[in-house]
Amino acid sequence: MRRFSISDTRPQSSRLFSALLLLLLTAGTVPESLSAAPQTAPQLPQQEQTSSDPKSDTDQEDSAKNTKGQTDQASRENTLGLQTIKNILRDQRDIWASPAHVRLGHADWLVPFGGLTAGFLVTDRDASLHLPNSPSTLKHYRDFSNYGLAGMGGAVGGLYLWGRATHDAHKQETGILSGEAVANALLVTEVLKFATGRERPGVDASHGKFWQGGDSFPSGHAAMSWAAASVIAHEYPGLFTKILAYGAASAISISRVEGKRHFPADAFVSSGIGWLAGWQAYRAHHNPELGGSAAEDLSDSPQTATDRMPSAMGSPYVPLDSWIYPLLDRLAALGLFDDAILGMKPWTRLECARLVSEAGDQLQDGGPETEAGRLYDSLQREFSSELSLLGGGSNNSAHLESIYARATQISGPPLTDGYHFGQTLINDFGRPFQRGFNSVDGFSGWATAGRWVVYLRGEYQHSPAAPAISSQVATAIATMDSNPVFPPGLVAERNQARLLDAYVGLNVANWQVSYGQESEWWSPNHSGPLLFSDNAFPVRMFHINRVSPFHLPGLFRLLGPVRWDMFFGTLQGHQTSPGPFFHGEKMSFKPTRNLEFGFSRTVVLGGAGLPLTIDRLLRSYFSVSSVKNETPATDPGKRTGGFDFSYRVPFLRNWLTIYTDSLADDDPSPLAAPRRAGFNPGMYLSHFPGLSKLDLRVEAPLTNSVSKNGPGRYIYWDGFYHDLYTNRGVLMGNWVGRDGSGIQATSRYWLSARNAIQFGYRHAKVDPQFVPGGGTYNDGSVRVDFWALRDWSASAFVQYEQWKFPLLASSLQKNVTTSVQLSYWPQSHAH
Repeated sequence: MRRFSISDTRPQSSRLFSALLLLLLTAGTVPESLSAAPQTAPQLPQQEQTSSDPKSDTDQEDSAKNTKGQTDQASRENTLGLQTIKNILRDQRDIWASPAHVRLGHADWLVPFGGLTAGFLVTDRDASLHLPNSPSTLKHYRDFSNYGLAGMGGAVGGLYLWGRATHDAHKQETGILSGEAVANALLVTEVLKFATGRERPGVDASHGKFWQGGDSFPSGHAAMSWAAASVIAHEYPGLFTKILAYGAASAISISRVEGKRHFPADAFVSSGIGWLAGWQAYRAHHNPELGGSAAEDLSDSPQTATDRMPSAMGSPYVPLDSWIYPLLDRLAALGLFDDAILGMKPWTRLECARLVSEAGDQLQDGGPETEAGRLYDSLQREFSSELSLLGGGSNNSAHLESIYARATQISGPPLTDGYHFGQTLINDFGRPFQRGFNSVDGFSGWATAGRWVVYLRGEYQHSPAAPAISSQVATAIATMDSNPVFPPGLVAERNQARLLDAYVGLNVANWQVSYGQESEWWSPNHSGPLLFSDNAFPVRMFHINRVSPFHLPGLFRLLGPVRWDMFFGTLQGHQTSPGPFFHGEKMSFKPTRNLEFGFSRTVVLGGAGLPLTIDRLLRSYFSVSSVKNETPATDPGKRTGGFDFSYRVPFLRNWLTIYTDSLADDDPSPLAAPRRAGFNPGMYLSHFPGLSKLDLRVEAPLTNSVSKNGPGRYIYWDGFYHDLYTNRGVLMGNWVGRDGSGIQATSRYWLSARNAIQFGYRHAKVDPQFVPGGGTYNDGSVRVDFWALRDWSASAFVQYEQWKFPLLASSLQKNVTTSVQLSYWPQSHAH
């Protein structure tokens, strides 16, 4: 009889449904006394301890009973035999009864665990298909996992026998509790395997369907190895022991995935099951007199919610196109920030509030007042809620950030291909546009609860249809990219709902970890970073960001405040190598309040035809050798290194800031290969003598490097990834594109803190060796930003452009873009 399978008709929906189910099943591995630590009782605020609430008194009595029971049980000597069986039975009772005892405080780890599980389930098939299929390679990984698990078992048994021989009760207990934890993990995994029936990789094209009689979910090897590692790490909590134990368990888990015995989700969930099984055995049966660490309190006590500090608060990132950044950048140029890292955005709202508070202190100490004071007052009103949290408090809230509508009319033929020619509209999150009427209607909002933050920005986008490019242009593009000729087709009308930045984040000690679609801006430049900008659609990524600066220890403290950012994601819309992975890291330093510099690196790897292996992944992070010395089997991916700096010029500190951005492909840094690098130098004049409200910014991006492999085949291109630095077909770097040189100048007259008129000019030239006949384009623009009433703003933009690309049109082409946007800001307090 054929079993019913949701995956038969809706595999993607089935995986998401399964994620919810699996979260509940995994919660079953959590012991009943989740929040009870065996060695110490939780410290409650005085008012909680003296509460007269009968329910509270009952809860305290139950907690005392639990703690006493744990202490009595832990004081018993752990011995093999009947006592071990009784311990396992008690643990199983607590494990399977635990879902009834899950509380809101456990969300700090259950929610990310469930979210990551859902993410793995959705991407399991793609990840498995990217892995190598060589029989010898698969056998190598499978043998490693089998021998590794046997080795851990031997180590645990040897530790017990060593303790017996030397009369060392601590070693004996470690061996016994490890065995109990492994037994608990094995029992749980076998029940879940039978209940979920998931197919193994390789069956039915690796769809990983549930309830098909399979035994892939979860992984017994991973669960048992993590169970033993958890006990060992608790019994001997030294750093080396933890690295050794958890490293061995991680290697075994990864080998089960690489050997195609399990999907990533199987191994991930099993690792959590194993760790919790080890934690339960240690928490319930460890004798504190033997040493070891205290078992973790897995709940975030609700009694401390009102005393939460900013370092433990989730906070949404300010969108990159927000009106807030120009104000903060101007305050920085006026010298009101000591440790703001300008080359790494976005910033969280709490970090912006901290900087605003710092600016207020500078103004009180006699800093520039007039213009800076008006900027400060406006930002202080915007971040009033966050400023009140800098000293601690409760950040449980939900906000509708904005509702907006934008109408854009383009008269004349625009440039829409920045990867080959140019773009009429830039740094716009990859929104589609064509000749005629275009529109965007959207909203944004967020919610925070303790360490957690959820952000959502959605839009409905419209762009008209456009004629297909000619066969001559299609052939030329294929030649430029070393691709086969893709048959040109009509550009369809777009009417689509899209999520832009949308993510869930968790803040731990000022390290915010998030997953979703996010945009980055890695440069002090305003025309667009060379390495990573918001010119393209946001990237789906796992993101770790140090949201507030910190200091390195020892002599490294001389480097000043430091911020670090990293992500690992996937790119979409690639034609020649679909589905590549994309990761990046950046570290920025500020040794003085006037000097900032940063090093960055991104890598595109994997994708169809280039399986992602552990070796290749490690090489992508740590290799520095030239790609010419690599073979297809060891190719670490397309590596791009970046360097940027900004400096407030002496004697003109509050007036002039100079900066530059640079990148080089397959070199550790542009500093090591300046002849092969792209550059984007710039300057910012915060005000003119006698004209305190007028500023000027000039930048000159260049990707037409002196030394290159061939026309258009160095920066933003690779021999394997022919549409390298794009996401959904739009360039992720600077608008100047491949083998281009340009200049962009903007001057803004500040009518008030938020109201301004900006004049802009942009020029670019594309190398004729890259595009047949070359090309140039020039833009002149005016933008007006005006805030009306309290929470409403309007923006108007007019741009005149003329361009000439003989390949696209035989004569000079012109277009005029007019755009009007109306926005409602419920959380803003304009004046």
